[in-house]
Amino acid sequence: MTTSFPMNAGDDPYSYSKNSQLQKEVLDSAKEMVRDAIIRKLDIKIMLSSSNTFRITELGCSIGPNTFSAMQHVVEALKEKYQNNIPEFQIFFNDHITNDFNTLFRSLPIDRSYYAFGVPGSFHGRLFPSRSIHFAHCSTSIHWLSKIPKEMLDEKSPSWNKGLIHYIGASNIEVMNAYVAQFEKDMEVFFNARAEEIVPGGMMLLISPQLSERLLKFFGSSLMDLVNEGKLDESLVNSFNVPVYFPSMGKLDESLVNSFNVPVYFPSIEDMTKVVEKNDCFSIERIELTHPKSKLVDEADAKTLMINLRAVLEGLFINHFGREIAKEAFTRTILKSDEISAWMKINYKKACQLFIALKRK
Repeated sequence: MTTSFPMNAGDDPYSYSKNSQLQKEVLDSAKEMVRDAIIRKLDIKIMLSSSNTFRITELGCSIGPNTFSAMQHVVEALKEKYQNNIPEFQIFFNDHITNDFNTLFRSLPIDRSYYAFGVPGSFHGRLFPSRSIHFAHCSTSIHWLSKIPKEMLDEKSPSWNKGLIHYIGASNIEVMNAYVAQFEKDMEVFFNARAEEIVPGGMMLLISPQLSERLLKFFGSSLMDLVNEGKLDESLVNSFNVPVYFPSMGKLDESLVNSFNVPVYFPSIEDMTKVVEKNDCFSIERIELTHPKSKLVDEADAKTLMINLRAVLEGLFINHFGREIAKEAFTRTILKSDEISAWMKINYKKACQLFIALKRK
């Protein structure tokens, strides 16, 4: 069974080289952080004294063009760091053995200021001599697991993650646990291998985008459409699971979600009338539902609306989940703008607010 699944080769309309804009945006957005980490944190004292050659590895290079832009940015930052004592730069482009290295090297920049090498093989193990690599850079491919979690290969796998191709949206907690367990095993091997390769004072940068996981459900939905049309055996879908895990800054315990409830209630006219009459200190002078006009509602501007709500609720979320999880939750919600906008167009036509005028008795 083939276990190596590189990006689409060549330069045809569906090749990775022609369809990697999302990855480019991820890399571009991290450029200043990469530069800052190199300038402020990379320890070059040992390197300057031991060698005039600076080796860089690009773990998961694919076939370009993003890898060349990322590596050139790293080289420029290193030149700024070294100032007048600039060493020779060697870049080792690593990816699956079956990666299209021919396309990669055919498109190498002519004006590059480094020597280029191809290194086929999985980065989950050792690739280079001990303590020979000074700097490692790993981007989107860190998501790929080294193998499919063994739970997916059990005889019960057809019903293990029924109707889904990924852990996102799975109701079975065993599915999520299997992915997490495999990810932790892989990362332990990954870090141990890099620790053997990178010299003391060297550096490794990881870039892990958090946007793509929700998109996988749409591929699964399309497969289930084919099942419903009788064009595909459902058992094939049920036994297929994409071996990709998207790590976060911290794992969220389900009990935290189960114990969290937003302490907000929207009363009806009947609710408000009942409590006012029971209190018997005020009389209701006026109470009615109004239907105010809202630019956000009319234009279904979900992004702005959710940012407004974030300003109201963020403190509550931070208190319960912590700052990082709260930040990630709000960011993910903003990314659902299209889905929220569609809901707003249907439901916000009914939007209203309760107006009450009370007089002290």
